[in-house]
Amino acid sequence: MSDNPLAELTKNVLVCEACHLKDSRTKIVPGIYGPVNGLCIIGEAPGYYEDQQGIPFVGRSGKLLDKMLESIGLKRGEDVSILNVIKCRPTTDDGKNRTPTESELRFCGERWLFKQLKILAPKLVVSIGSISLKFFIPSATVTKYVGEAYDTDFGVKLFVTYHPAYILRNYNLLELYEDHFKKLKDIYDEVPSAEGIKSQKNKILGLHSEQKSLTDFFG
Repeated sequence: MSDNPLAELTKNVLVCEACHLKDSRTKIVPGIYGPVNGLCIIGEAPGYYEDQQGIPFVGRSGKLLDKMLESIGLKRGEDVSILNVIKCRPTTDDGKNRTPTESELRFCGERWLFKQLKILAPKLVVSIGSISLKFFIPSATVTKYVGEAYDTDFGVKLFVTYHPAYILRNYNLLELYEDHFKKLKDIYDEVPSAEGIKSQKNKILGLHSEQKSLTDFFG
């Protein structure tokens, strides 16, 4: 077994050709890793600039996300892991960004994201935007779940907030967005260190019946 399972997993991500998204990508975007038992932010998929650089959340959205993290004393890579559910950019026939399909989301997320989370064992997972939220809670909408944290039976909390691109289009929500990050930092500080993903297959507490824990995807 590798002394660095996360590095070994990343090597496998970087050579993945398991689905059709390999045909249109420029670079695979495995993510940026912070500490084990830290904070983990989850987006949906790389966009144009992420695809060019191989780094998640760059461009205007990335700058706003970094600003929000800095406002609560955190920094990507040092304190925070930033991952996407999907590692390659989904595009339309004319090369524009598009929303991932449900099958793409499930296939790539279950193949790579859950394995990353199993190793990172984050104290708090933050879903950014509607697509990453739906990966964890298929029936959920951001408007219903936003700004709150949800306990899970697999030993980690899920906090829901907006995608920074949405805030850039709705700048009147910036103050609310700042409040979300203050709140998630308070929650993060209060959560004890995670012991890793639990082995039992349980569902997220108090939510809809189809929701699954991470271990439901490991078999």
